[in-house]
Amino acid sequence: MSDLRIFFNERLEEVDAHLLFLSAMEQSGQGGVPQFQRVPTPVTPMQQKILYSTVYLQLYNLIEATMSRSIDEVATAAGAGSWAAADLIPQLRKEWVRSMAKTHVDQAPDKRLIAAVEMASALVSSVPVGEFKIDRGGGGNWDDTLIEKISARLGFELRLSAPIMTRVKQKVRNDLGPLGLVKSLRNQLAHGSISFVECAGETDTTALMSIRDTTEAYMRGVMETFVGYIDGLNFVVEARRTNS
Repeated sequence: MSDLRIFFNERLEEVDAHLLFLSAMEQSGQGGVPQFQRVPTPVTPMQQKILYSTVYLQLYNLIEATMSRSIDEVATAAGAGSWAAADLIPQLRKEWVRSMAKTHVDQAPDKRLIAAVEMASALVSSVPVGEFKIDRGGGGNWDDTLIEKISARLGFELRLSAPIMTRVKQKVRNDLGPLGLVKSLRNQLAHGSISFVECAGETDTTALMSIRDTTEAYMRGVMETFVGYIDGLNFVVEARRTNS
């Protein structure tokens, strides 16, 4: 099993453990008294909403962690010592140049020159590509739109099933799809724009489970696409891929 799959499943287990707890607490006891009110120290409505809001934070953690790990795995595979820069597809070669020459970082002229010379030396000598970092971007803004953009930047198109794409684009709240809503609420919480109670709104475990299910289906599809991209050596040009 790919390490990406193991990593994804471990993060998803954390979300499910929390949702299982919320579902159990929601169950009605005798006389229709919610479990939230039957525990030794009753959970107040405010505490209940705070617990609900935490699910959005966990789901965003799953999304960003999956993307960060997937992108890092691409860089690791490309820099494993088997490929020269010329072997990489143009999109990955561009990411390697960006990392080597640090074109996305403000630098003093002398440092920029050193980086350019190192990159030129690697190109001239055709030495294998070493360890490098792909600029992930994101910065708290991961949703399905950004995921599709970064995938195209790395040289492949996400082709998930029509039902999954329909679900992830369907508006669920605040005129946003599931991943867009998770990103929006997470950022509003992080910046103090809303409280945890406001974040929860009128949601319940059923609604949260629906968002969780769509997020899992989409992100699992994304993760599997990255696994296939790496295992299929699709980050190198076809001639080198078939001869390896």
